[in-house]
Amino acid sequence: MRKRNKVSQLNRSADHRKAMIQNMVISLFRYERIESSVAKLKVARSYAERMISRAKRNLDSALGTLDEKEKAEKILHNTRYLYSHLGSQEIVTKLLGDLSNRYATRLGGYTRIVRLVNRQSDNTEMAILELVERKTADELKEERVAKRSKAAAPKAKADAKPKKEKKTK
Repeated sequence: MRKRNKVSQLNRSADHRKAMIQNMVISLFRYERIESSVAKLKVARSYAERMISRAKRNLDSALGTLDEKEKAEKILHNTRYLYSHLGSQEIVTKLLGDLSNRYATRLGGYTRIVRLVNRQSDNTEMAILELVERKTADELKEERVAKRSKAAAPKAKADAKPKKEKKTK
């Protein structure tokens, strides 16, 4: 019997399951849409929604009654929590900056599962997990291109500086 056991095992060891779910959530936040089996997506969905709720705690409206020192401590704690559970600086900054502001007024239900046709090889139920107010693929691509060009601009300036020539006798 599975009494008082809420963890979905997914036929994997604990370490493998944790790594798989973490990777799925990172991909969800990066691409704002992933496709997998329904069982995996249900587990990833709960994990992703907890991460978004944790990121929303850093917003000013959630920290309004605290003084500056307590506010800074709470923000640091939430940020470190997200880093420890997601492990990707890029994703945590996107979560704290873009996604938490996007879902500031929403009380929950940040993701949806859209069921697809069963997989032909083993008849597994397949689905798509996506963020509710997600950006299109074109918008995400434009953001990545702008980010890369912004990061490449300081390198180009550094390369443009004339190098000192060695004196020859």
